[in-house]
Amino acid sequence: MLFVSGPSLTESHTVKSARKGNNHLGRKLSLSVIAVFVSSSIHSVQAAPTAAPKAADDTVVVTGQTGNDTGSTAQDYSVPVTTAGTKMLLTQRDIPQSVSIISTQRMQDQQLQTLGQVLNNTTGITQNVADMDRRTYYSRGFLIDNYMTDGIPTVFEPRWNLGDAESDTALYERIEVVRGATGLMTGPGNPSASVNMVRKHADSKEFTGNVSATYGSWNKQRYVADLSTPLSESGNVRGRLITGYQDNNSYVERYGATKKFVYAAIDADVTDSTLLSAGYEFQQTDADSPTWGGMPRWYIDGSKTNYRRGFNSAPDWAYNNKESKKLFTTLKQSFDNGWVVTLNGTHNETLIDSKQMYIDGYFDKTTGAGVSSYAGYPVVGGTGYNTGKRKVDSVDTFASGPFELFGREHELMTGISYSKQQNTYYSAFANISTEELGNFNNFNGQFPETEWSPRSLSQEDTIRQKSGYVATRLSLANPLHLILGARYTNWNSHTLTDQIEKNNITPYAGLVYDISENWSTYASYTSVFQPQTYRDINGAYLSPVIGKNYEAGVKSDWMNSRLTTSVSIFRAELDNVAQATGRTIPGSTDAAYEGKNGTVSRGVEFEVNGAVTDNWQMTFGGTRYIAEDENGEAVNPNLPRTQLKLFTSYRLPMLQDLTVGGGVNWQTHVWDDVSGPDGDGTRHAEQGSYALVSLFSRYQVTKQLSVQANVNNLFDKEYDTSVNQYVVYGEPRNLSVTANYSF
Repeated sequence: MLFVSGPSLTESHTVKSARKGNNHLGRKLSLSVIAVFVSSSIHSVQAAPTAAPKAADDTVVVTGQTGNDTGSTAQDYSVPVTTAGTKMLLTQRDIPQSVSIISTQRMQDQQLQTLGQVLNNTTGITQNVADMDRRTYYSRGFLIDNYMTDGIPTVFEPRWNLGDAESDTALYERIEVVRGATGLMTGPGNPSASVNMVRKHADSKEFTGNVSATYGSWNKQRYVADLSTPLSESGNVRGRLITGYQDNNSYVERYGATKKFVYAAIDADVTDSTLLSAGYEFQQTDADSPTWGGMPRWYIDGSKTNYRRGFNSAPDWAYNNKESKKLFTTLKQSFDNGWVVTLNGTHNETLIDSKQMYIDGYFDKTTGAGVSSYAGYPVVGGTGYNTGKRKVDSVDTFASGPFELFGREHELMTGISYSKQQNTYYSAFANISTEELGNFNNFNGQFPETEWSPRSLSQEDTIRQKSGYVATRLSLANPLHLILGARYTNWNSHTLTDQIEKNNITPYAGLVYDISENWSTYASYTSVFQPQTYRDINGAYLSPVIGKNYEAGVKSDWMNSRLTTSVSIFRAELDNVAQATGRTIPGSTDAAYEGKNGTVSRGVEFEVNGAVTDNWQMTFGGTRYIAEDENGEAVNPNLPRTQLKLFTSYRLPMLQDLTVGGGVNWQTHVWDDVSGPDGDGTRHAEQGSYALVSLFSRYQVTKQLSVQANVNNLFDKEYDTSVNQYVVYGEPRNLSVTANYSF
């Protein structure tokens, strides 16, 4: 059984486990371990000797990880224990699913300053780019629709861009990604992944702080301050304030954005066993002349266009502003018998206000005159004025702790949750004809602002979820543990035209077998249930996606989980998966979808993460999958089927103040077929395989002051991130320099 007082600790704590520690390995690990793992993991599993019986009360010492730690683990890319996947505090090796955790140090080294940047550099995650400000993320071929903060989910609505991917990582201790179906923790969802952002807390009884300043390409300026202080003489009440400001232009002409954020938290030890936390989070992002979509990929005659990477189809009057406000509170009560009761509550409001213009057509190479991409719909673009609010109120309470049965110690977790999400959006739009646009070959962004008609109610719905869940980790034998669980969900959606109610029970089972002190193998199963907001050609909502998710694999950890490895195989079987028909719903501008049965995604993933030695940190992960419908047609072919992602840092032994590193992200080719001019025929869009290389270096000038430089897209690779009827280029080579001062 694992128990500590919290996942963000400032000093070492003793953790009970059914597994012995690995202290005898010392500080170094032979590179042959990694080579054996990557090239012949299955052989290693077959040849590994069976571990000798171990006492149930053996102890493992793990060190909590915060920015104020002075030990070597403060610089680790790994996080020893997590509640991801089960809400029971476990090592990654004890979780029967693929898990990636991105630590504070990894985010600092790679300058991953937004949630989107983290996900784009996480094993098995792919971004789908609509334009500079709109990105959605996929895993194993399916949309990631479960985003959580401190374990409380928000229903993700892909139709509206509310800036979720732009959440600033300065507020978070770590980002946890569990790949595959996660119905036990989230209820409804795709078998893609769940993303949990773990907030920083006021955990210092001394006044400490960190300030940083960054200057980079395209006049980027970023300033962040992170301050912690005791608010009482004894330190039993503590406060933390994080605030930041960022202003930047872009490689795309006329585009500029500013971001402001403030985070304040108070943590109070009400008693020796009671912790009360409360906080407020505010973030505002304003973008000027943002693109809405990209540039046309082809001319009317079928030849490819060749717009410069800096070309912007947005007019000067366009803007896209987003604002989020979040209140949260947590109460934790610990008991002498090892049980902990947790109560979480949150109130979130996210606002959007935007006026934008898009281009969507085919144009003559000589005259610049355009034709529509759609049959019977003679427009080459449009404008939109969109405003809206997403409001979420959630309460989640659960208890976890040990119990004894048949002379062995086990763990139990049980809880209930309630969530109410209200989405309200207003919009006005206007079409742009080829006569209004004129010669697009001469377009320079000077297009008059639309005389907007009054905005009308575009979407209004309320989604309520009531859930009860339970899971237990049974110690069947010293090397064998079984996790069983289930979640009951009552899902209710009240829209402008329909009221939908669904009840579902999501079972979960996972078996973990310890092959040796360092190696384990596992298998897991869970069902999939996902109500849909997509509509068919008649305007009716599609029935929920249902299916099954299977996963099996091998994991290992070394040096008290400072280094973790995993290899997994997975298979998801789904029915009624929404696929775009290429048509619009009559009387609206919404795309029409149809449900497809027999969708299967299957593949393999691996990851090595953490401290190879005290001086060498590394994350190396890869995925290969195939996703097809019942007819053998590729599902979402615009997503790469194979990816490799590597990032590493090395502190020079002979010059301990200097750290160097870098990484490479590589993916295979992607493609899609889209309709031709006036909807006649199809055109084949494709982006070949490519690699993006990054470098970084940091020098510790004094104990408090460091200077760091980062280079992204080192070889200035030109690549397309959208792969459909239009092109959205990725960022060219860019550089940033950051000064960081801690006290």
